[in-house]
Amino acid sequence: MIVDLAKDAAPELPEYDVCVVGSGPAGATLARELAGGPLRVCVLESGVRVPTQKGDALRSCESAGIRVKEWSRERVLGGASTTWAGLSSPLDPIDLAPRPWAGAPGWPIPRAELLALYEEAAARYRFPAARDFGPEGFARLRARGASQIAWKSLEEKVFLAAAEPQDFGRECADAWAAANVDLLLDATVVELVAAGAPGAARATAARVRTAHGELWVRARAFVLAAGGIENARLLLVSRGACPAGLGNETGRVGLGFMNHPKNYFGILRLARPIEELPYFFGALHGGFAGYAGLRLSEARQRELGVLNSYARFEPLFPWSDDAGVEALVTLVKRSQGLYSRWKRGRADEVVELRDWSETGDDSERQNARAGKLTTLRLAGSVVLHAPSVVRYAWFRLGRRRPAVRRVRLRHFLEMRPDDSNRIELAERGDAHGVPLPRVRHACGELDRRSLVELWRALRTELAANGLGELEGDLEHADPWPIDQDASHHMGATRMSADPRLGVVDPQLRLHGARNVWIAGASVFPTSGCANPTLTIVALSIRLARRLSQALSGAEVAR
Repeated sequence: MIVDLAKDAAPELPEYDVCVVGSGPAGATLARELAGGPLRVCVLESGVRVPTQKGDALRSCESAGIRVKEWSRERVLGGASTTWAGLSSPLDPIDLAPRPWAGAPGWPIPRAELLALYEEAAARYRFPAARDFGPEGFARLRARGASQIAWKSLEEKVFLAAAEPQDFGRECADAWAAANVDLLLDATVVELVAAGAPGAARATAARVRTAHGELWVRARAFVLAAGGIENARLLLVSRGACPAGLGNETGRVGLGFMNHPKNYFGILRLARPIEELPYFFGALHGGFAGYAGLRLSEARQRELGVLNSYARFEPLFPWSDDAGVEALVTLVKRSQGLYSRWKRGRADEVVELRDWSETGDDSERQNARAGKLTTLRLAGSVVLHAPSVVRYAWFRLGRRRPAVRRVRLRHFLEMRPDDSNRIELAERGDAHGVPLPRVRHACGELDRRSLVELWRALRTELAANGLGELEGDLEHADPWPIDQDASHHMGATRMSADPRLGVVDPQLRLHGARNVWIAGASVFPTSGCANPTLTIVALSIRLARRLSQALSGAEVAR
């Protein structure tokens, strides 16, 4: 059953077995994994099927340090998966291991278990499988191009996106149609109602605001799957069982927030022009768009005591960063039929990227709400920049290879899970009077040093391979240039077997409440440098099984 509470009054609701807050990748995966089973499931989505002004207003948060982008906090069916470019990669072994130099005790989940879950996510949710990252998949492109490169202290890491990125609102449509799943739209949870002794609380209801007033959704178990920031915010505002917030007896809720700060810095001036290097420059191949980034080898990371950051190459073309070219690419992407037909027509080819905007998802222009006025503005930009647009189209549609002479580097940092990076409540409230989240985070000394060490290795090894000279001085850059939000919000409700060190246990159950679980990247103990959605879906598959086991017996009641 799907009920849009923006249009209709709420029907009489039963007490559910599981109430899931959020319909993004974590919440939608949970619903789909539980669909068709014996448990009665309710999914509460703050938005509706399409973006609205009301939903957009609820995306607001306050930022100190790195500014959090509003479109990373979508209030719409499918959540932030409605705006992402689909990139994914598995966590690396070092990400899960103890790293004393980073204050990271490691993940309390065996890597073998996580790898098996990745394969399930690939089979059921269109993510790349392990083979797609390797020599049988995208890595076969390494042999193509002008340069065969040998690294010493560097390693390659492949990132892939499905040619049609997953929108989990649509991806899990079968879940919304299941007899045992109810999806309530325009259902903004403002509090989890809970009671009991601190550390042994029990949630009884979700207090929900709708267009028609307020209602309570009751359930045996609750799962917060509302996003990396919103999960912590909901715990902090739910004070019935603990004055500091549900599950916050030790003050850990909101602490250790992480992102993947990103930005451009440095230019590689090539020793010789390159026309083809799809593995590093990016390409569409085998049903996935992807590229290989470069990180320090794990042995070198341990030797230096640094984190797992990476850099990617973006070739500079005569039209790079042209507003008209980006507008054209945006219009083509929004014309789904045209874009899909073009990709299907070249499905058996290696389609090299000709502009970052072909896979980009982080500009104001690409994330502006669709509408007639926006379309006119985009079309106007195409006309105003016609010479660059024509040149781009000539090389894109004519399948010609422009000679690349310069390459810029784009960096993505792993952040240490530092308690000074945190989510707290602001004084200002949203439309429902709930305090906004205030996100405080910035690159620390170890974060910066980790990228500087990678930069040093890149400079040395690019020159040693005869590729060219890396221009720039990251070590002395002031202000620090890697300062943009990657929309990867992680770590504010971290997983740990020790309740003094984390918010949820290895089963993702809240330490302070027996019948509350948390799904999503907020449970990550560390972040690595991989885009988090593949891991989010893998952990949600695992959590669905844990919930089925827990609710089939008397475990929740204890």
